[in-house]
Amino acid sequence: MSSDLLLGTFGDLSKVQHQIEATLNNNCVNTNYEKIAKKEEEEPIILEKPDENDGKEDQPVQSLHTFKKGERAKMLADGYTKEKWLLDRFSIIFGTSIMCLWGYHIASRFDVYDVVGIFASIILGMLVADFFSGLVHWGADTWGSVDQAYIGKAFIRPFREHHVDPTAITRHDVFETNGDNLLIVLPVACWFLYNSYTYSNEVLLQTYRFEIFCYVLAIFVILTNQIHKWSHTYYGLPSWVEFLQKYHVILPKQHHRIHHVSPHETYFCITTGWLNYPLEKIGFFRSLEWLIEKVTGVPPRFDDQKWAGKKID
Repeated sequence: MSSDLLLGTFGDLSKVQHQIEATLNNNCVNTNYEKIAKKEEEEPIILEKPDENDGKEDQPVQSLHTFKKGERAKMLADGYTKEKWLLDRFSIIFGTSIMCLWGYHIASRFDVYDVVGIFASIILGMLVADFFSGLVHWGADTWGSVDQAYIGKAFIRPFREHHVDPTAITRHDVFETNGDNLLIVLPVACWFLYNSYTYSNEVLLQTYRFEIFCYVLAIFVILTNQIHKWSHTYYGLPSWVEFLQKYHVILPKQHHRIHHVSPHETYFCITTGWLNYPLEKIGFFRSLEWLIEKVTGVPPRFDDQKWAGKKID
């Protein structure tokens, strides 16, 4: 069996893992992932409640391997607090308004004679967004802990949950899926919007290409988690999303499956996925991991492996 076939066959290590592994063992190429995902969606993970006196709740994080997968998934899902729920709604409602207003001002200055420059700015914005998605994804997957102050539950937790239960993201609403990313770009959007009302049109036209680049970058940063969610959705997607995935304008399902082969150490870019192959080829993230481990003594994916159920000595 060729390496291309193996990469194309590997599925998300999620609730559909046992079906996909069975498919690999039988050398079946034409797996119907839509039927598998649909069947598993109808049969959710059954969470077994630990006995109140079994002492698990008092065990340190190093003992996470003693919990079943469903228990670990529930522990991580329960970390979504009411405060975070409210913040996500504020972020989406206020942030979307600001982005629409900023987009209106950009469109009002559109120059039909600068199509080539505008197109180059759009492509560059998409590339940079893809790189940032990979850098952030790699950082959160590889370093940090759910118990870390301030960022642990709000930022690291969703990444750990995703590796324990990869299809959990498909059950997140639009607020939980996109709230964090919109909050990140909100200060930049407000700054550009402020400039639109304070600078003259002549001054704004001088930096128009750069503003287009920043706007496209912001749009694709905002959409990164939504695109990621679509890459885990096996049925019911709009036809235009499937079209964009098919022609690799955004992250395709099959392409993202490579990342979900344990221990999740490659193909981190999840916006378009364009940069995954070249970054892997030059060993970009492996070099960073080697350097950080040399300086800090902390091995990569230490916390992630514990939540994955691996016994850590």
